[in-house]
Amino acid sequence: MTQTTEVTSPQSEPTATVSGTGTVATRIIGIAALIATAWLVAFGLGFSPADRDQDESVRIMYVHVPSIWVAYVAFVVTAAASGGYLFSKRHSLGFDRVAGASAEIGALFVAVTLVSGMLWGRLTWGVFWQWDARLTTTALLFVTYIGYLAVRRLGGDHHQRARRSAVIGLPAVLLIPLVHWSVVLWRSLHQEATVLRPDGQVSMGGLMLFSLFVGVVAFSLIYLWLVIHRSRVAALADFADDRLLADALVARRHEGGADTDSNHVDMSQTADINDVQHPGGER
Repeated sequence: MTQTTEVTSPQSEPTATVSGTGTVATRIIGIAALIATAWLVAFGLGFSPADRDQDESVRIMYVHVPSIWVAYVAFVVTAAASGGYLFSKRHSLGFDRVAGASAEIGALFVAVTLVSGMLWGRLTWGVFWQWDARLTTTALLFVTYIGYLAVRRLGGDHHQRARRSAVIGLPAVLLIPLVHWSVVLWRSLHQEATVLRPDGQVSMGGLMLFSLFVGVVAFSLIYLWLVIHRSRVAALADFADDRLLADALVARRHEGGADTDSNHVDMSQTADINDVQHPGGER
């Protein structure tokens, strides 16, 4: 559903109308995501067979594995967008908004990975959590990006937010290979990769592999839909912040003019609005 928001002046008179974040493209992506998700449910719970060793609990894999792979993609996008902001000539805030949106969605998918992994571990190992190399590094990845999101909420203008976030978003992506190869680098309870193995072999049945592929497609479409909407919401929030500050400065200037007329105060002591730097900077 597309919502419409009115942006008003300090006198509460409508000055602009901002439509919602939905477009024809995002609606198509959303419909495709719903279809792929329904397909995943059908194959994951119905057509795909139970595992020889793990029995029915293997079906958690169709959520667990796609969620962490999409999280990897999300964090790579965050790093790429952070680099785009830092190293581009214009320092466009569009890069920063995409970086922040992708990190939020990536953190959400890591949370899904951790929860589904805990449930799978309870069925397989008999406990919800072990300080295993894969589990520990995944938890570290999650905490790192929660910290990244916290840094984004610190004070300052839009470009200050973008710079400090990019400084964290670029090196944080280096945790991904550590998480992925942790089962090889250290002795781990977690099973090794069944698809992207170092020897190139795939140790998974055809229908199970196809169901896993459907899960990756479904979660990728969900990620794409969410990150587009979230980055557009961030753009609207930046616009609203800039507009509120501009309106406050105009109202303050008017108050200064009224005080001058009534009390005969020298206008040279009143700061002009143009001397105050715009916090949004280049958008």
